[in-house]
Amino acid sequence: MGINIDRVKTYIHNFDDYIQGGVPKGHVILISGTPGTMKSSVCYSILYNNAKHHGIRSVYMTLEQSKENLLQQMNLMGLNDPVVQEKVYVLDLATIRKNVTEMMSKGSWLQVFKMYAETVKKDQGYDILVLDSLDVLEMAAQLNNDRRNDLFYLFMWLRNMGVTSFLISETSPDQMFNSRFEEGYLADGVIALKLQNIGEADVQRRIRCIKLRSTNHKTGYFSLMFSDGMFRATQVINE
Repeated sequence: MGINIDRVKTYIHNFDDYIQGGVPKGHVILISGTPGTMKSSVCYSILYNNAKHHGIRSVYMTLEQSKENLLQQMNLMGLNDPVVQEKVYVLDLATIRKNVTEMMSKGSWLQVFKMYAETVKKDQGYDILVLDSLDVLEMAAQLNNDRRNDLFYLFMWLRNMGVTSFLISETSPDQMFNSRFEEGYLADGVIALKLQNIGEADVQRRIRCIKLRSTNHKTGYFSLMFSDGMFRATQVINE
């Protein structure tokens, strides 16, 4: 008899079927891809749909774009039910990053991030966390000398928080497991997004589960489309 694992659905149509129903609860998942692959939109959609269908509370922590810009984009995508949005708490750390330069020394930004995450966890009782992005957190905290060790303890802290974490990374899928990027090895899962040229004039978004612990998942790329307020993953059409 197989072990029953509680999972968080991505609500990407078909994609959950490819990863045995979703990502295991409590895992640290990297959402990796270059700019323009809709990483932020995919992550917010996960939070939005888990709130909509299960009432799950979550937090989206942004270190780059403002809360207003993020919600404006989500409104244009139709992810704008105010009752649902009340359960998705958007925490804008970008303003702090821009205005409080004395926090830019090593460790300070990790402490600020952890403080906010723990405080909101206590106040809101959320179950899913998105960090947008891991790259900016690393830059602000200056994780240079012992990056692997710092990331190891950061990921361990996230697991001990008892939440399912989605960390957005600008690292391309092709680089995720080279010697410079340890996060691919340290995370529990890696979901990659990319832009694929189709012929000379078209570009298609693709999604792939590269790695997902405790899951028998499909490893190939699928076409990623968005329509009618929902992401969909479909078999790639021959080019």
